[in-house]
Amino acid sequence: MTSSDTATPEPAASTLEYAITRIGDHFIDVIYFDLGRYLMAAGALTLFLLVFRSWSEARRIQRKRRASRGDYIREVLSSMRTVIVFALVTLVILMGREVGLIGLKLERVPMLTVAWQFALIVLVHDAYFYWIHRAMHTRALFRISHLHHHKSRTPTPWAAYSFATLEAVVEAAYLPLFLIVTSLFGIQYAGIAVLVFLWHMIIRNVMAHAGSELFPAGWVDNPLTDWISTTTHHDLHHSSGHNYGFYFTFWDRAMGTEHPRYKEEFRNNARPLFEGFPLRKFSRSSAEKVGVMVTALLAATTAVNGWLFAVDPTFI
Repeated sequence: MTSSDTATPEPAASTLEYAITRIGDHFIDVIYFDLGRYLMAAGALTLFLLVFRSWSEARRIQRKRRASRGDYIREVLSSMRTVIVFALVTLVILMGREVGLIGLKLERVPMLTVAWQFALIVLVHDAYFYWIHRAMHTRALFRISHLHHHKSRTPTPWAAYSFATLEAVVEAAYLPLFLIVTSLFGIQYAGIAVLVFLWHMIIRNVMAHAGSELFPAGWVDNPLTDWISTTTHHDLHHSSGHNYGFYFTFWDRAMGTEHPRYKEEFRNNARPLFEGFPLRKFSRSSAEKVGVMVTALLAATTAVNGWLFAVDPTFI
């Protein structure tokens, strides 16, 4: 008998070691991804508002009040905490996929599949956000969950992730919960659809906290776009209550929680998209129509192509 016949096989890596490695890698990847999304989206919008200061000032929503240096510092520091909380909570996605509880495919899928899955995630998230937002405004929950976010009474793009720990957990819980529930119905989600959703979410989030109306004049008067919420819509929530929705105005209108002067305030803040830029003069009505179309096109393009700015989808 040779020594090779009696040699003991090398033990495979233990399940615990494998799990620790996977969880550690996932945690670092999610921090990298979420921090990158936040810094890129908030930073790019802040830069735009500064570079085109006359354009943004003409559309400023709260003209008598401005965010202080302390507001910016608080928003950025609390957002760092939120990034860590998001990374911890979304470990559920990794564990759910490993044990077969979540169906998540990372290979290429048809764009039509990405489109309908993205649309479903957004629609359900809008409902989830509305109702948890209403709940966090109740007397029992406001102080421990949502008061911190409302310290940004005059919001800036950096307020997008400025949450107390409890609110960060509730916000982050949406995606794992959605994937678990829908996986029970046999739906396997495409990693790209999830990444598109994540980029769409942060872009709309920083836009909602911009402080200047980014949507063009005529938006709320066009039935094709009126159902999409604007910067004024969310800014009114920070300054005077009402308007609990995120992406759309559906729930606020159905439940009677939309600010009664929302459209009036929007019209006071909004300007034609290209007004203030050194472009050929348009009539106001023509500028409004072109502005609405261009903004809607950019929003759609961002949603469809958001994955181009994401990290490798295998991070999920």
